[in-house]
Amino acid sequence: MLAKVDSCSVTGIDGFIVAVEVDISYGLPVFNIVGLPEVSVRESKDRVKTAIKNSGYTFPMERIVVNLAPADVKKEGTGFDLPVAIGILVASEVIPADKINSYLISGELSLDGKIKPVKAVLPYALAAKEKGYKGIILPFENADEAAMVEGIDVLPVKNLSQIVDFFSGFVEIKKFQIDPKSRTRFQDNYGMDFSEVGGQYHAKRALEIAAAGFHNVLMTGPPGSGKSMLAKRLPTILPKMAFEEIVEVMRIYSVLGLIEDTTVNSSIRPFRSPHHTISEAGLVGGGSKPAPGEISLAHNGVLFLDELPEFKKNVLEVLRQPLEDGKVSIARASMQATFPSQFMLVAAMNPCPCGYLSDPLGKCSCTQPQIQKYRSKISGPLLDRIDIQIEVPRVEYKDLAPKNRGEVSSQIRKRVNNARKIQEKRFKKKVIFNNARMHSRHLKKFCNLTDECEHILKQAVDVLGFSARACHSAMRVGRTIADLENAPEIERHHLAEAIQLRSFDRRITQ
Repeated sequence: MLAKVDSCSVTGIDGFIVAVEVDISYGLPVFNIVGLPEVSVRESKDRVKTAIKNSGYTFPMERIVVNLAPADVKKEGTGFDLPVAIGILVASEVIPADKINSYLISGELSLDGKIKPVKAVLPYALAAKEKGYKGIILPFENADEAAMVEGIDVLPVKNLSQIVDFFSGFVEIKKFQIDPKSRTRFQDNYGMDFSEVGGQYHAKRALEIAAAGFHNVLMTGPPGSGKSMLAKRLPTILPKMAFEEIVEVMRIYSVLGLIEDTTVNSSIRPFRSPHHTISEAGLVGGGSKPAPGEISLAHNGVLFLDELPEFKKNVLEVLRQPLEDGKVSIARASMQATFPSQFMLVAAMNPCPCGYLSDPLGKCSCTQPQIQKYRSKISGPLLDRIDIQIEVPRVEYKDLAPKNRGEVSSQIRKRVNNARKIQEKRFKKKVIFNNARMHSRHLKKFCNLTDECEHILKQAVDVLGFSARACHSAMRVGRTIADLENAPEIERHHLAEAIQLRSFDRRITQ
């Protein structure tokens, strides 16, 4: 007898339907799985056979062929255990086939018939809703994640016998119902605050501007000046994520099985800080079956690269396209995947290998060629994509005194939120949402410069050697500074401050 059970797999972060076709016919006892199954899928044969026997059912000693369609796409993961077992029981006439195809089924089987959680449940639930399924049957531990998708029945199960009894009409499986927005924690408890950073008023101002326009930032300064401390507190002044943004982030984490991370389902924006030994695939994503990298895990949030010149140059160069496009496409012989990567890059570095160049209290021991080699690891094209480049000097003792507390994050975030609202209104019905994403056509429309501003920008080109991309960066940052002041047009002091925020000079002086 032939049976068909619908399951799901993922390409990139998008779910697609997989038809699990099971045929049982007379012949020597053989159990074959076809349809480009990976190792974890091929190994499901032993799990399925043992789980069926230990659940009290008879495993058919006949010729069993399981086809995973479409057959030209590789299938991996343990989520096919449950639909294969259900298909065998339907083909054996243990389960009636009338209600099977109304549901999408996924789950891993243990040898005693219990059902274990699987990865990528959120993309599965979104695919089930898109294709018009009545509901999705999945492990009990995954129900909370699938319930983020409204308009579809979520039926959590704990063992194989429970599903058999449900389809046989003996029991009902209680639908898992929860308000998705109530599951999400719109919280203010960040565990840290901007007021904890002593001094560094210029750097704080720069990060406020960066947060308001979602601009990339490079901080240069000696060890102990507070670069990492500032970067880690940046999410505390960023606007909270909307529910739609949270779902976008959760899809990425779901594919990697990281959905249980305590910060994933909160309104706090992601903050990722990979080590400088990371590979290209680890940073942008990759593998034989493409998986998201750190830049996608930082989607809608912050990617912090500490000790920027210590990263391999080829690793840094692959950031250029995602910074420009807000997404990364990875092509393989058999498939192509696109991952969202609209992140805010925050980088920190020392001014020289020893870290004390231009520090009045530290004696630099580096030679000119050493400094040149150290800075040359960061290419000009990558620097041009970083709108804000600031120096973070050593903190003086008077600024470290407890009484000299600065503004708290909540106060700064109010100004940032007001600036973001102006941008939302400006870019309504546009494909961009913030000033940092403006391209040439947007700059012409929204960044009209007076003759005085044009003269200042010309001086930046002639004296400072600004490239065309650097000029556009200055205009974008100037537009954000104007938004923070609720100014309709970019004025002279807005553009002047924006130019001052590009202080990284590749000409080495000592």
